[in-house]
Amino acid sequence: MKRIAVLGATGSIGASALDVIARHPDRFRASVLAAHRKVDELVALCVRFQPDLAVIADAALETQLRDKLASAGLSTRAAGGAAGLLEAASGDCDTVIAAIVGAAGLESTLAAARAGKRLLLANKEAVVMAGALLLDALHTGGGDLIPIDSEHNAIFQCLPFQWGQTRLIKRPSLLDKQSNRSIESDPIEKAGVRRIVLTASGGPFRGRKRAELATITPAQACAHPNWSMGRKISVDSATLMNKGLEVIEAHWLFGAAPAQIEVVVHPQSLVHSLVEYADGSMLAQLGNPDMRTALAHALAWPQRVDAGVPALDLIRIGQLQFEAPDRDTFACLDLAYRALAAGGTAPTILNAANEVAVAAFLDGNLSFLAIAELIEATLGAMPAEPVHSIETLLHADLTARQIAQRKMRQGFC
Repeated sequence: MKRIAVLGATGSIGASALDVIARHPDRFRASVLAAHRKVDELVALCVRFQPDLAVIADAALETQLRDKLASAGLSTRAAGGAAGLLEAASGDCDTVIAAIVGAAGLESTLAAARAGKRLLLANKEAVVMAGALLLDALHTGGGDLIPIDSEHNAIFQCLPFQWGQTRLIKRPSLLDKQSNRSIESDPIEKAGVRRIVLTASGGPFRGRKRAELATITPAQACAHPNWSMGRKISVDSATLMNKGLEVIEAHWLFGAAPAQIEVVVHPQSLVHSLVEYADGSMLAQLGNPDMRTALAHALAWPQRVDAGVPALDLIRIGQLQFEAPDRDTFACLDLAYRALAAGGTAPTILNAANEVAVAAFLDGNLSFLAIAELIEATLGAMPAEPVHSIETLLHADLTARQIAQRKMRQGFC
């Protein structure tokens, strides 16, 4: 019986994870549940899953959580704040599902890695901000990492089993403290891989030009045609920043150079990513657009279990479509490649500015097109520096947020 900690239990990935866990009570138990501020939803999950520990990230709500657990007659222990999240990630569990959105999930993800847990990683920002530090923490803890982003999970499935087991399971790259580049003990060329192809749906505005996006509303940006996701990641999908963050993530997870990572728009979201080999063959992982597939794969790996997802009907689908991304209209993709090339704190700056910009857009304080403009302005205002510690990253993150907010107040655009 595997004991699972679900960090981000009340979000969309948390819901999918708990659905898979509930389908296999003989294999998995949700022993720890953590949420940001949704106390009532967290308590309802505790009633259903009876975890040992429930954590609310907002420390001010810890007493409320404890009282409501007691009122429900539950023996589940309550904790709150950063200390509670660190306990959830490093305490009494075997597997940690890291599904906290944004930079807020960084420290708990690193804690799980240092504690030697099997880390099922959905929080791409942790890799974007701290790829080298995360791999170093995995090496120290001796634990496993299996990505559960649908694209990176697809790549993991398409790579040779032994290579994936060697690089992400037990033997990650180490941090080169001088250059802040990963020491690629197992670059993809050793597996005979020529390139990685990340598929992108294109989001709700695929095919539109810049002039057509000037008056986009948050509701329109969050109406993804294929996936059911949270508001922040939905906007990232609409700007193609989500794919840009995944490019950076693929670099760290799979030892791929930026030139070896290509993005292709696939509007049906059935091919989740592909791997091209030196002999000219290409392997793809296909499935219906449902996060439960990747979660079931990662939870049971190296075995397979039912995810509750229907099989593809290839006859009904008939054909698959692919096209190049429109980098002029959706500039965030190139900004991510630029930050990856710069290295050091540049991806952290990119991520921080994006979080500020997306939050402002969702609040009605920034236009859709200005998201990329604000990110570019923030990157231009902060030179990248080497990353020596988590403190370096957190300082860069805070500074980038302050610069982005100041530029908005000054009416940069």
